[in-house]
Amino acid sequence: MSDGLERVCVIIGRSRHKMVVAELQEAVRQGAKLIELRLDFLAKAIDFQRLLPYRKCPWVVTLRRPRDGGRWPGTEDERLMILRQAIVSGVDYVDLEEDIAASVPRFGKVQRIISYHNLIETPADLDEIYRRMLEIDGDIYKLAVTSQTPADNVRILELLRNAPKPTIAHGMGEIGFPTRLLSLKYGSPFTYAAFNRERGVAPGIPTFDEMRMIYPIGTLNPDTKIFGVAGDPVGHSLSPILHNLMYREMEIDALYLPFRIMRGHFQQSVAAYDSIPVSGYSVTIPHKEAAASMTRNLDRRVIDTGAANTLLRKAKGDFGSWNTDFDAAIDSIRPTPPKNEDGTTIPWNEVQGLVLGAGGAARAIVHALKREGIAVTVSNRTPERAAKLAAEVEGRSVDWAARNSVRCQLIINCTPIGMHPNVDESPIHNSVLKPGLVVFDTVYAPENTLLIKEAKQRGCEVVTGIEMFVRQAAQQFRIFTGQDASLEAMRKLMRKILSPLGLQSEL
Repeated sequence: MSDGLERVCVIIGRSRHKMVVAELQEAVRQGAKLIELRLDFLAKAIDFQRLLPYRKCPWVVTLRRPRDGGRWPGTEDERLMILRQAIVSGVDYVDLEEDIAASVPRFGKVQRIISYHNLIETPADLDEIYRRMLEIDGDIYKLAVTSQTPADNVRILELLRNAPKPTIAHGMGEIGFPTRLLSLKYGSPFTYAAFNRERGVAPGIPTFDEMRMIYPIGTLNPDTKIFGVAGDPVGHSLSPILHNLMYREMEIDALYLPFRIMRGHFQQSVAAYDSIPVSGYSVTIPHKEAAASMTRNLDRRVIDTGAANTLLRKAKGDFGSWNTDFDAAIDSIRPTPPKNEDGTTIPWNEVQGLVLGAGGAARAIVHALKREGIAVTVSNRTPERAAKLAAEVEGRSVDWAARNSVRCQLIINCTPIGMHPNVDESPIHNSVLKPGLVVFDTVYAPENTLLIKEAKQRGCEVVTGIEMFVRQAAQQFRIFTGQDASLEAMRKLMRKILSPLGLQSEL
């Protein structure tokens, strides 16, 4: 089976020839089979002959103007001269913007990529622009535009689906990210990846590491099922890594993507993606309540919490909804009951629980605790939200400033306090932490938050965020694919992902 790397054009753009050479060699060593050489990044006069000896795979030569997202500081005449020199040298591809392509004649076997870039929007006349480009003598046609909405993504993909000639089309930016992978499903000859994310070669572009380690580019085909996580923000989510690696391990023909959907636009965005179609969503902040309200096939947990974190496409375009946070939270803490001072276990129906936060995860957890007979106190920076959530389960709420004075045997942090990069923060003063107390932190990046570290030092029973994350993800995996994923395999993957070396250690 092919690794699919021939479907990825790896972009190298550095200011010094020496660093370009180093990255050319390393990219090939890592398996790159097609490289775009961004000559516009070079700070000094371009010495193309110095680079040519390192051409160990096909090259695309690009010299991009600032208005097209490049860094070329010189005149247009100088730029055209360098592009012609690259063509005469016999490189494999040259990228020519559609407005200058006629000024650069075809020569030898060099293939011509006719390109259009729009750094502001996906223009209303995108189809007309494409028709105009098709009249130009080219081998591949490329449109890179800025996606402002999911509807823009759909227009881009529809253009690609109906393309009469080899065409690359994708949306730039975080909203447009899914099109960079979906373009392969829709017939694009290749897509782009940055060799070095820090170079800023294009907004929202994936890295070569992500392409070769995470996404199933080798098996992606028109029948591949599409799933993803919908939220705002969504770029930090580890769900795409975990789900895609599990698909790979279990040989499931599926792709899981991050879909950034802005607050208040959930239903229309899901409707826009019907044409792909997206078969299922993991739903995160701020869309869990919107996800629950748009479905008729409600799981009992969704009814109880008023929030859904999982949607699965049914017949006729309807969705079923679930809240996998509900059971995942209880299943995470159930093996670790609190203890009295003498070491005896406290029955769950005698436990007092303190929940910090009042968002979507807190909502699921509070209702789950109620079902287990655990008395709940809720504290949140916005007291009205805490009071409203507590009232739903006949619990009580306390002011955020009073949270450290609550007598309890279970503390659950559902706030982002302690999450990377603010790893030196804790939502609870360490004086509250006593032996026998159960401390559950839903933050999973890092796994060992300051709260967890201090709880361990003071003899508390601890449950880390990885446990809940993996359990809810495993339920979603089963809903999406109909197959059971190993919890232990998912735990190991998560810890590998979060380790300093990340996936580099084994993949």
